[in-house]
Amino acid sequence: MSKFKSKSKAKAAPAADSVSDKAQNLVESAQQIWMAGMGAFSRAQDQGTKLFEALVKEGVSLEQKTRKFATGKVDDVRDAVETKVEQVKERASDSWEKLETIFETRVSRVLSKLGVPGRGEMEALIGRVEELSRAVNKMNKPQAAATKRATKTTEVASKPAAKRPAAKRAAGKTKKALA
Repeated sequence: MSKFKSKSKAKAAPAADSVSDKAQNLVESAQQIWMAGMGAFSRAQDQGTKLFEALVKEGVSLEQKTRKFATGKVDDVRDAVETKVEQVKERASDSWEKLETIFETRVSRVLSKLGVPGRGEMEALIGRVEELSRAVNKMNKPQAAATKRATKTTEVASKPAAKRPAAKRAAGKTKKALA
């Protein structure tokens, strides 16, 4: 039996060495994989930061280009809209003026048919009335001076009438009127 035990120990020793070597290799491989992962993470982090910064720069550049382009388009659209608005205003103004002219013409015709004098006739009439008023005023000035002299002499000659006391009413009549 002792031989049997020593043979199994002898066989077990190389097997243990083999397992131990394999375990050592496995640990080393795991450590290398871990280190490779850490290196990849570090590189990804460095390159990721650089990539992120590059993307930010490209984004800023693109935003500026887009703003310039959009501003240009907005200005073009604004100019086009303002032009159209001006055209519409002119058309509306022309249409409104035509409508006013037509309305004034028709109202003038209706008033003429009804016998209402027009503006020119009214202005001529006003001028004629003013002219006649001046003529009447000129004619009345000499007469006004003569009548003033005549009224002064008659006022001095006449005396105002004396005031009489008011008549008293009978008391009986007022009671009957109230009843």
